[in-house]
Amino acid sequence: MPECVDTFIQTGKIRDALEVQADLVNAFRQDFSKYAPYSDARCLNAVLTSTAKHVGRQIKYSELAEGFTNPTIKKAFDLLGLAQVIRKVPATSPAGLPLGAAASERKFKALMLDVGLMQHLCGMPVQVEFAKTDLLSIYQGALAEQFVGQELVAAGQSELYYWAREARSSNAEVDYLIAPDGKIHPIEVKSGASGKLKSLHLLLQEYPNCPAGYVFSSAHYAELPEQKLFFLPLYYAFQKGRLD
Repeated sequence: MPECVDTFIQTGKIRDALEVQADLVNAFRQDFSKYAPYSDARCLNAVLTSTAKHVGRQIKYSELAEGFTNPTIKKAFDLLGLAQVIRKVPATSPAGLPLGAAASERKFKALMLDVGLMQHLCGMPVQVEFAKTDLLSIYQGALAEQFVGQELVAAGQSELYYWAREARSSNAEVDYLIAPDGKIHPIEVKSGASGKLKSLHLLLQEYPNCPAGYVFSSAHYAELPEQKLFFLPLYYAFQKGRLD
C-alpha cells in the first residue's frame, strides 16, 4: 500500500510500515458495522481473515467462517469483493475468448487487495518474517501468487482467471489466464526455482490456441521456444499484464 511504502521511506523502519498495515486492517473492520443491514459484521471479519489464508487455493465458503451458513458467507464474500478488498478469480477454459464466457460460478480462488495486508491478516510474527531468507517461499508460494496477481491487476487486467482441468481425478491447475493482446496466455507462478510444470505443459498441449506459457519465479529470464515456455522474474509481472 502507498502509505506503508511512504512510511518506510520516511522512517527507514519496517515495523513502522507494519503498524500502518495494522491500522488499515482495523479501519476495514470498523467499517463492517456499516454493512449491518446486508451482512453480519462477525462473518465479514472471519471471511476477510480466512480469505487471506486461502490465497492460491480453491475457495469453499464453508471453510471461510465457522458457525455461519453458506449463503451468509457468500454474501459477506461478495460484499468484500464489491468493496475491492478481495478479488474473485474464477476457473475458466482457455479454449477461446472471451475468458469470462466459460467462467465457473462454483470453482474459484481469491486475491487480496495488497500483499502486505495479506501478510498481516495471516498473522505471521514480525520476528519470523525478518528471519526468512526467501519471503516468497512463505505459505507454500501463496505470497508469490498474490504478488503476481496484484501486479497483473495494477497493469490493467481487470478480470483474472485460472485453469483447473475438469477431468475426473485430475488436479492439474495453472495459476492465471490473461489475454492482454487478444491471445490467451497461461501463467504459472513459482516461489523458487521452476519445477516440472506438468500442468502448464498439459494446458499447452490440450489448447494449441495458446501461443506460449509464462513462468514467473525468482529465477533469471530464459526462453524454451521448443516447449513454448518463457521464464520471467517476478518483478516483470506488471509489464506482462499491460494491455496492448
